[in-house]
Amino acid sequence: MKKFLLPLLFLFLFLLESLFVQYLPENVFGRNRILVPHFLFAAILFLTIFVGKKQGIIYAAIFGLLFDIVYVEIIGIYLFVYPFISYLVSKIMQILQTNMIIAFLVSIFGIALLEVGVYEMNHLIHVTNVDFMSFINLRFYPTLILNAAFIIIAGYPLKRLFEKHAEALRVE
Repeated sequence: MKKFLLPLLFLFLFLLESLFVQYLPENVFGRNRILVPHFLFAAILFLTIFVGKKQGIIYAAIFGLLFDIVYVEIIGIYLFVYPFISYLVSKIMQILQTNMIIAFLVSIFGIALLEVGVYEMNHLIHVTNVDFMSFINLRFYPTLILNAAFIIIAGYPLKRLFEKHAEALRVE
């Protein structure tokens, strides 16, 4: 049963993102802003930080492909970016200490990389015509604030869960 807990958690977060977008009021910040929840990706980054690079990259690739299939017209953007950023986070965590503050900052950095990377890929293939400063003001900052709030709320329970998972993997 414990083997299915992690995939079920990630599947729940995957579904929670779409429900969050669907039921979020339009003018949360008083003006039209685009809030993009990256709850799943934040959890994958926590998995990478507290369990290990291998599991983080595997889950990032699986859910990046799933994200591409369900939400994006072009297969491959999230399939590439999720594992790449998970790999970068694993390399960063080899240098830094593993604690909640560092995990929070590195996760926010990873989400910022994800947002900018996806914007640049979409801009490169002419899917979007929004200039960079409009992107920063309309989508980037609100997205970082939303995901920072999620990490503050869910970070510690995720940390505890992933530390128990890592201990169970060491025992096996």
